[in-house]
Amino acid sequence: MTEPSEAAPRSRNLPGLILSRISIPLLAIFTALLLSSLVMIVSGTNPIEAYLALAEGAFGTQVAIVETLIKATPFILAGLGIALAFRGGLFNIGMEGQLFVGSVAAVLIGYSIELPPVIHLIVALLAGMVGGALWAAIPGYLKARTGAHEVITTIMTNFIALRVINWAIGVNGPMRAPRSVVPETRAVYETARLPLLISDSRLHAGIILALLAAVVVYWLLWRTVIGFEIRTVGANPSAARYAGINVELNIVRTMAFSGALGGLAGAIQVLGLAPYNFTTGFNVGYGFDSIAVAVLGSIHPFGVTLAAILFGAMDAGARLMQLRTKVPVDIITIVQGLILTFVAANQIIRSIYRIRERAEEGPVKLSELWGGRG
Repeated sequence: MTEPSEAAPRSRNLPGLILSRISIPLLAIFTALLLSSLVMIVSGTNPIEAYLALAEGAFGTQVAIVETLIKATPFILAGLGIALAFRGGLFNIGMEGQLFVGSVAAVLIGYSIELPPVIHLIVALLAGMVGGALWAAIPGYLKARTGAHEVITTIMTNFIALRVINWAIGVNGPMRAPRSVVPETRAVYETARLPLLISDSRLHAGIILALLAAVVVYWLLWRTVIGFEIRTVGANPSAARYAGINVELNIVRTMAFSGALGGLAGAIQVLGLAPYNFTTGFNVGYGFDSIAVAVLGSIHPFGVTLAAILFGAMDAGARLMQLRTKVPVDIITIVQGLILTFVAANQIIRSIYRIRERAEEGPVKLSELWGGRG
């Protein structure tokens, strides 16, 4: 659904608008790599060699590309969830917990019931999505009904999810695998596992689901009435309410959609990667890193996909970079943090490279969203 008042001018300025929007993330990446190079030089490492090793470890061989895509898959889905929430004017900090809940829900269906192969996989994936959606809908409901800030409530639901899951897979926990010496669930049945795209590799069909999800989210946000309502509420809830849009319903719905994507990310991880179970430490960090992915991707589904592949490449290539140049893998965290800083506070990049802000830019102001709206 397109807004008539802005369709014409945006179509005329589309090439310049696209160039302007991608220039900030690209310059943020470049500047982050440049500053990280200074850290390497101070520590006695050649940054060119380090970045070449990083690129080779991410894209140099088929195995490297497979690892990049595997690591990018949860980033794509969780980043899409964060971006969708942003579009609705919500800051979903609870993606980590929603991803955990989705993982556990999918595993529970995967090992506790027996179904035909394709049906079992679909039901397990849906269980992950429903688990994540319900867990995210709780802070969404609290926001809509009481005005409780979603940043606070989603942070709290992260802790609750973590503690409940630790109990469930801990000693004498109801989901702990029998005779296991570590906190973990039983492995899911083969009928609930994602098929491999390349034999004798770890690349599973989850990457296809992630790419399809990006298309679906784009279609939802810009080609449906629901998406129009979500974006309208995110832009100005008071105007949306005046226009007859149910703001409270859209808050809960947006958070549920966001959580469903996070739950799907967790489900794909446990159903697609050996040992096909959930254990302490599994999937840790994807929920929080996905915030950086969403911001770098300019809160756009296709931009999020590219940003997720970049983050997956950095994670996949970090080990070879460390092996060849002795640069600690923590340097990748520094790069990711700098990228997030420069994209979120884009005036820094605009000042350095003397880029003027276009009037059409900025459909979502992150600084406003972080402050919350009533």
